[in-house]
Amino acid sequence: MTNQEALDVLKAINEMYPRFNLTKRKATLLIPNLKKMDYKGVMKNLSAFVMENPYPPLLSEIAAYPDDEESALEIMEEWQEEAKKVNPEVKERFRQEMSQLLEQKRGC
Repeated sequence: MTNQEALDVLKAINEMYPRFNLTKRKATLLIPNLKKMDYKGVMKNLSAFVMENPYPPLLSEIAAYPDDEESALEIMEEWQEEAKKVNPEVKERFRQEMSQLLEQKRGC
């Protein structure tokens, strides 16, 4: 989630719950935690929360985190793109050195 999306979540809470009293200090404390979360998931959870509760939510009550599997796939794709840029001679030298290291470890 971006800073703007996190602020949007806090503004939505403030609009639904005027007693929430969004302050700059409160936003400064909450935004880093919100940035770790999934914006769409948090907004969906907030929408459901508002229908059931007369009091403002704790972040843990509306939290939604990105799917770790999706993040891992994105990281792997980035690595593959980076690997395409590596010189073939460097790749071959690395393979040879890795083979030698594995052979040495098998001998121990």
